[in-house]
Amino acid sequence: MPGLSRRKLAALALVAVSGSLVRAAHAQREFPSRPIRWIVPYPPGAIADIVARTVGTQLAIDTGQPVQIENRAGGNTALGAIEAARAPADGYTVLSTDNGTLVFNPALYRNLSYDPARDFAPVTLLGRLPMVLLVGPSSGVKDARAFIADARAFPGKVSFASAGTGTVQHLAMELLQRQAGLRMVHVPYRGAAPALADLAGGQLPAMMSDLAAANRFIQGGKARALAVANATRLPQLPAVPTFAELGLPRVEAAALMGLAVPAGTLPELVARLQQAMASAIHNPVVLRKLAESGVEPVGSTPARFEALIGDETARWHPLIKSLNLSLD
Repeated sequence: MPGLSRRKLAALALVAVSGSLVRAAHAQREFPSRPIRWIVPYPPGAIADIVARTVGTQLAIDTGQPVQIENRAGGNTALGAIEAARAPADGYTVLSTDNGTLVFNPALYRNLSYDPARDFAPVTLLGRLPMVLLVGPSSGVKDARAFIADARAFPGKVSFASAGTGTVQHLAMELLQRQAGLRMVHVPYRGAAPALADLAGGQLPAMMSDLAAANRFIQGGKARALAVANATRLPQLPAVPTFAELGLPRVEAAALMGLAVPAGTLPELVARLQQAMASAIHNPVVLRKLAESGVEPVGSTPARFEALIGDETARWHPLIKSLNLSLD
């Protein structure tokens, strides 16, 4: 600007910065002041939907604003992701995310219709659902060591079910194969429910599943848990060992349930959302309901969630590429 001294330019810059800080502080103080739209890229009744409705109900009580759950299933979570990505970056539209949305899809699709890093800002990890190795009730295998020994002794003869190619259930078993030196046959299903039903019916001998989906089968004697792909034993399955206890410490896998907002959302609003979500998650009623659903609650900071996404990407992408998996 010709004619303006450095001192005047500095003063104008200070006023601009001060104005931005005041607006950000005002937005944070007043947020939320209207309903929150929560997009869930799964159908009603899915575990992601149950978690969103459980946490969202408490969030509405805590904030005094309605939380409107909107199910946008399809495209391996891509339809919901696209809808959220084009929403205003004002903190009032949030998206339920998982491993597929933020980690697996960029490696599985050559022409993905959204970019997780470009289109979204991570808010928090809502919870984890560790994977559990299961066999059907008719299986003669009594523990994980025997299962691994049998699969190793008969390469290409043992089959396993999954919720679909490229799902965490599938990749968790591929990870076990890689770490234990196994060669099994993958039989993908369209979702965990039909895969578990066939496991219970004896059509297939084994699969990896999260406890949320498998718990009623385990409790009903329709499936037997052999090992958990977690750093520690699960409180719901205290007698079931971890893979680390079996000498396979790298076999860890969990369905990650997180929350993201459109890129460009003010960091102050992201922080406010994370605080509100963490408070809702750790409400005793919510904690109990999540535990009953087999979900390990978290509520991490945006920075920790972003770091986790980076770590998971570095861990899973090489495996996906080595298996030549592609969904388009």
